[in-house]
Amino acid sequence: MLRLPRFELRAPETIDEVVAALEQPGARLVAGGTDILPNLKHRLDRPPVLVSLSRVAGLSKVEVDEKAGLLRIGARVTLNGLSEHPQVCERLPSLAKAAGLVASPLIRNMGTLGGNVNLDTRCRYVNQTSFWREAIGGGCLKSEGDVCHVVPSGRKCVAAMSSDCVPVLISLDARVVLVGPQGRRELLLEDYYQADGTRHTTRGDGELTTELVVPLPRGPRRSAYAKWTVRGSIDFPLVSVALRFELEEDRVSAPVREAHAVVGVLGARPRRITRLEDARGKALDDPALAALVAERVHAQCKPLENVPYEAPYRRQMLRVHARRAIAALVAEG
Repeated sequence: MLRLPRFELRAPETIDEVVAALEQPGARLVAGGTDILPNLKHRLDRPPVLVSLSRVAGLSKVEVDEKAGLLRIGARVTLNGLSEHPQVCERLPSLAKAAGLVASPLIRNMGTLGGNVNLDTRCRYVNQTSFWREAIGGGCLKSEGDVCHVVPSGRKCVAAMSSDCVPVLISLDARVVLVGPQGRRELLLEDYYQADGTRHTTRGDGELTTELVVPLPRGPRRSAYAKWTVRGSIDFPLVSVALRFELEEDRVSAPVREAHAVVGVLGARPRRITRLEDARGKALDDPALAALVAERVHAQCKPLENVPYEAPYRRQMLRVHARRAIAALVAEG
């Protein structure tokens, strides 16, 4: 049995109290605990203080702002609550699906959207016991060592961002709201991440995520999320792809106005697929559109050996699941 290290637990009741508690060096946030607690057991972190968000009011709301055309989702909304919320299911179905595919029902009942957005990066060489890491030579850039076992000549950690919700949120142009010692700030979620697995977000010391703000559709849209795992539950995705198509009319045979694709589990940040302008004017049910998107995804994404299964096979699965996701949208009509 892996034991937790010793730490002090604080449970403030307001956001200001949370910010104050985070002023202690090394303090870490905990909500559902489904990510940080296993990492503590593996001795990937040894915080002196854990700051619980369980008593903070106002972080568990899902609110529709019709006037601004926005859906506001509190950081403490559980993944299960998100996957079943009527407004999310109706207006942002790809987000509801992604949240409903995370791990298992038990974890979705505990895990939160804020936790999934701030999910730590993962790598086959670091998410192991401390004994295992010592056996391969003293860890890596993300733990106790000074070398990357995936890219030995690399200077940055390439541990992968394995969140299910993040690629979807980025494809939907979501924004993240943070509150810290310097006050409140809001930025595109896409700009929140950076290509360094040891610190893959731009979150400042003392900041916490309070909500995600997602623009609502302003016209006909189809969106999808697909991921590949070995098992149907529990597993983190080995590759994932989020798709969004804005249509001229509300039918799958209508021309596409905009096409967006975001791929996850490549490195420390998701990748937005470029050069999708050629999809404009093609119908969603046109096989040429599925071929175009799948080939763009395959051409621009080169997985590394940072998670299980061979990188070339994972790359092929990206092409497969991009096609399958579009076929499923067409079948839904």
